[in-house]
Amino acid sequence: MSVVKLLMEGSDADTDVLRTLDHHGDDFSISRNVDFKFRADAKEKADIVAGFLNDHHFAVAVVQSHDGEYSVSASIHMPVQQNLILSVSGFMGCVAQLFGADYDGWGCVPQRR
Repeated sequence: MSVVKLLMEGSDADTDVLRTLDHHGDDFSISRNVDFKFRADAKEKADIVAGFLNDHHFAVAVVQSHDGEYSVSASIHMPVQQNLILSVSGFMGCVAQLFGADYDGWGCVPQRR
């Protein structure tokens, strides 16, 4: 998939998540832990993604394994205003493509004042 297509599709999916959070009364400006998920077909790829994110302090990332499948959960404490979350999510999509993993999107718990 081209980077442009990845960013466009990711932006649509991210906006859908924001709509859901808005429906639950979320205040996007409140910082919270946001979890970004990656899937990898091999432990080595998952280790590389997590290592890259951790080594450069982009996120706190951990490799997980379940039934022989590998994933990376990367957490960042941040607000989810649209301009911020779409930029970070787009970056995560590029990281996944760079290292041959699949970016599975992000999620967080709604925050209210």
